[in-house]
Amino acid sequence: MQTILGSGGPVGNALARELKSFTPNIRLVSRHPEKVNQDDELLKADLLNSEEVINAVNGSKVVYLTAGLPYDHKIWEKDWPVIMDNVLNACEKHAAKLVFFDNVYMYDKNEIPHMTEEANIAPPSKKGKIRAEIAAELMQRVKNGKLEALIARSADFYAAEDLKNSILAETVFKPLHQGKKANWLGKADKVHSFTYVPDAAKATALLGNSEKAFGEIWHLPTAAEPPSGKEWVEMIATELGVAAKYREIPRWMIRIMGLFMPVMRETVEMFYQNDRDYIFDSSKFASVFHFEATPYYRAVTEIVEKQFSKPS
Repeated sequence: MQTILGSGGPVGNALARELKSFTPNIRLVSRHPEKVNQDDELLKADLLNSEEVINAVNGSKVVYLTAGLPYDHKIWEKDWPVIMDNVLNACEKHAAKLVFFDNVYMYDKNEIPHMTEEANIAPPSKKGKIRAEIAAELMQRVKNGKLEALIARSADFYAAEDLKNSILAETVFKPLHQGKKANWLGKADKVHSFTYVPDAAKATALLGNSEKAFGEIWHLPTAAEPPSGKEWVEMIATELGVAAKYREIPRWMIRIMGLFMPVMRETVEMFYQNDRDYIFDSSKFASVFHFEATPYYRAVTEIVEKQFSKPS
């Protein structure tokens, strides 16, 4: 049995499809689980409830933690340590391996121009400090020999099957498709890596089923030589068949928008990721698993074909 805790989002759904290559026994766990594959086992559980998490992990060989919380640092501060503690304890109790799907918020902002797995941990944001703490707790238990686990990190992601939680979809794909200007956060002359969810899911499933992967941190496969913001807009606009119109959204404008939109208020502290080059280096994964990430232009084509109809 391989179990996904926090199923239902773009990553969890894509991962469930990819796990079919490794096992017929897949358990999806969330407050409102829904099948991805016809024979998935569904289990309702609240990850904040330790007994429910222990029950959800029971019988699992590998557990994938892909849960996402509302984009609010107060919720993260209250809930993430509890969730991680519950999951770690449950995996230890049932001798299950753990794969934690993580982000890059804990890295020093000076590492953003070129991030590797060796990046210095010095989070400049409240949300980053929380991610650093829970990742450190996981790796400490690995170091102490209490469980087998790994961390799979992704850059900002985008997907063809599900646009939910994708900043690129909200700021570029959707406005352009609606005949509006794209909204590029920060400086459009800076390059920005995005991880394609189908690649991330395939790689996460591979990591969870590779003995040699455990005990380490892995950057999930992400195409090299990312486009600049301007190039992202031009590439997406070309595929949509519309004019490549855009405006840069500076930090001060995000602050004003945050007065009316809570999610934008939470974005202000992460702006350092948008005012400089943002390069996510996944060469370690590529060299070990001989995995080639989907080129950006091909991913954009797939997204437009599946999610948008070109103007006639």
